[in-house]
Amino acid sequence: MNHKLNNISIGNQNETVASDFLETEGFTVVARNYYARKLGEIDIIAMQDGVLHFIEVKSAQADFDPIYNFTPAKQRKVINSAYYYMKAHNLDMVFSIDLIVVRWSEVEFLENVTM
Repeated sequence: MNHKLNNISIGNQNETVASDFLETEGFTVVARNYYARKLGEIDIIAMQDGVLHFIEVKSAQADFDPIYNFTPAKQRKVINSAYYYMKAHNLDMVFSIDLIVVRWSEVEFLENVTM
């Protein structure tokens, strides 16, 4: 398997780990891998207590912390994609931009990372 396909497979596995984690925490997963045209992709969209959560999943199998892959440019893409989703679905509600970091199958959930 080439390196890029292997990374996609690992990414999909970790998004599944993140989705499972969210469901055990009482979230309802609304969508995965939502593509907002040229703006970007949102890994997971979930709902809990009337709040819509747009969640980026970062992971790594290396010795560096994957949280550093959530760059300001990536944050802007997630925010713009969230606004696109809200407009496309005619939603006017409270939402949050969140981050899930998966490190060797351990999950860390960071809410409201843009505040």
